[in-house]
Amino acid sequence: MSEEIRPGEVVYLIIRNPHAQDVAHVQQAAVVEDPERPNQLALFVHETYYPMSDEFAIFKTEEEAEEAYTDAFGTPDIGGYNG
Repeated sequence: MSEEIRPGEVVYLIIRNPHAQDVAHVQQAAVVEDPERPNQLALFVHETYYPMSDEFAIFKTEEEAEEAYTDAFGTPDIGGYNG
């Protein structure tokens, strides 16, 4: 993502289910200051902090995330998408 992300912003990610790698969905996340790494950003998702890294595909809008999801996985099935 080329645009700068700041603490307090809401972003969208495509997250795979760790127990079923063929299941993914769009998830909203909050950008926060990492409580364990001063001056670093983290994503706060499902009550967990994830250090911000290039491993995450981060989207500014839900629409961008939905489009990327469709490009990668096709049309979402009921229950396979949580937008």
